[in-house]
Amino acid sequence: MKTHILLLTILTTLLTAGSVVQAQQNTYYDFLEVIVVQKANNRGKIKRIRVEAQPSLEGKIITAKGIENLKGTSQLLNYMNQNNWEFVDRKAIVSGENDPVWMSYIFRKQRPIKKPLQQ
Repeated sequence: MKTHILLLTILTTLLTAGSVVQAQQNTYYDFLEVIVVQKANNRGKIKRIRVEAQPSLEGKIITAKGIENLKGTSQLLNYMNQNNWEFVDRKAIVSGENDPVWMSYIFRKQRPIKKPLQQ
């Protein structure tokens, strides 16, 4: 009986320790904001796509020029998805009835974690 209790305790400890180690791993993301300007009262037709210089674009395959050359939001979402950027959020800003609609699209991409140097 004592052997069974001891084995059960050891097994529970091993399973719990493994899940604690997994929970402590950190995930880091790069975030990217893309501004989409749409014409007012024109069924969301895109006027232009604009990308400010951002640190999350440094050293990446995608470029601001490549994003700005896209013609619509569906192309934007497909392009970002193909390059492993995940869509996170979208917010719209409208200042007046006949003014363009400014849409802010936020994307994130998981950043690889660099392992410390072994000595």
